Amino acid sequence: MSVDLKARQKQFADYIRDPDNHLPPGDVKIERMLMYRELFFNNIEGFLASNFPVLKSLLSESDWLSLVQDFFASHGCATPHFSEIPEEFLAYLQNERKNPADLPFMLELAHYEWVEMALTIAKETCPVSVLHQDDLLNSQVSLSCLAWPLVYLYPVHQISPSNTPELMPADPTFLVVYRNSEFEVGFIQITPLTYRLLEYIQEEKGGLLKDQLSVLAKEAAATDEDAFLTHGAAVCLELFQKGIIY
Repeated sequence: MSVDLKARQKQFADYIRDPDNHLPPGDVKIERMLMYRELFFNNIEGFLASNFPVLKSLLSESDWLSLVQDFFASHGCATPHFSEIPEEFLAYLQNERKNPADLPFMLELAHYEWVEMALTIAKETCPVSVLHQDDLLNSQVSLSCLAWPLVYLYPVHQISPSNTPELMPADPTFLVVYRNSEFEVGFIQITPLTYRLLEYIQEEKGGLLKDQLSVLAKEAAATDEDAFLTHGAAVCLELFQKGIIY
């Protein structure tokens, strides 16, 4: 008998992904199919659990497994690489997940956890520069490719099982997540002005810091531009020491 291989593969995969809504292949023992199902699902669940530990800790075991199962059954991953599955999970949460009972900050928290993983495994390296503090304002500065300025509606860096926001805060949270020269991933919370400065630095790509701070001072309607530049230089020195700018 001729066998439609693609059809058989699809029947095999459909059952593994969603056994509640698909029949197993008729010529494969159900015990074997259940074994395959367990192996595949446990691999995906374990990988998501290791990459989104805070999100998992906020859910009951049944809710977590239900979330993973929905992702496993409904999302068509476009990558064969395990390291890219967290990004696929984000795409699923953003574009496909429709459950009003979900935590309102689920997508933002998952994104924050993904950023930490993405920076950990990033292959990019950025130049390391040496700077005397007095030279900072007259230096050309750039944003490290391993430093990501981020804005969230919720304080995702503070969320835990003992600190779960019930309402969206009035003000957004501004963060920079970065990887330093020792390959350590960290974050700092920043002000909206510092976030705007990092946007300038990223856009200008090598402009003098004093010029960028001057533009920002005018935008912020600062009454004392010299004091603004002095304070801005102190903030940027910390950013430089962490490897966020160079």
